[in-house]
Amino acid sequence: MKFSDKIDKLLIKNNIKNLRQLANETEIPYTTLWDYYTNPARLEKANLTYIRKIANRLNCSMDYLAYDDVLTFDNATPVDVSDDVVKIPVLGVIKAGIPIEAQEDIIEYIEIPKQWTNGGKKFYGLKISGDSMFPKYQEDDIVIFEQNNDTSLYNGKDCAIMINSTESTFKKLLVNEQGVVLQPYNSAYDIMMFSKEQVEELPIKVVGIAKEKRTKIN
Repeated sequence: MKFSDKIDKLLIKNNIKNLRQLANETEIPYTTLWDYYTNPARLEKANLTYIRKIANRLNCSMDYLAYDDVLTFDNATPVDVSDDVVKIPVLGVIKAGIPIEAQEDIIEYIEIPKQWTNGGKKFYGLKISGDSMFPKYQEDDIVIFEQNNDTSLYNGKDCAIMINSTESTFKKLLVNEQGVVLQPYNSAYDIMMFSKEQVEELPIKVVGIAKEKRTKIN
């Protein structure tokens, strides 16, 4: 959903007549607010204090205002985000051998649409460290993963993976007749190949399928 569409929806919901009233109540220059409203590209360099003021006045999250469908990627399904949200933990790393629910390296919490959790689906966030998945993913991007045991969904997806219960990694997973390939997007890194036997014996286990990435505005 476009920033302007979100604003239109929230103005009505909060009984605010127009952008000028919003500008007055948030003490944001009207010309600046109008610029954000008419030129989405300007949001990339938006003043975060202004975005926070807008979010507070309109009773929504900053994520809802600042992130658009353009930030989602191949695996993602476009979602009309509403105020009906839940918070999930963002991890600095995934500690091998420990269930996601028991991970203690939580660096923050972020909001996702509550409708994503329908049917008991579970999600967590992971802050990207390193450049093996560059340029698709940048350092400090937050990637939201869905925990899913349906192996038929893994092929061709960007996945959080446990290897031998001792190592965790984030790679594109490809399935072939010989086994699986873990492929980085950065050509400076080598691909990792495992036979069907190794997948079973090590094991190689997917602990999350990437659904959405969020790049923070500096």
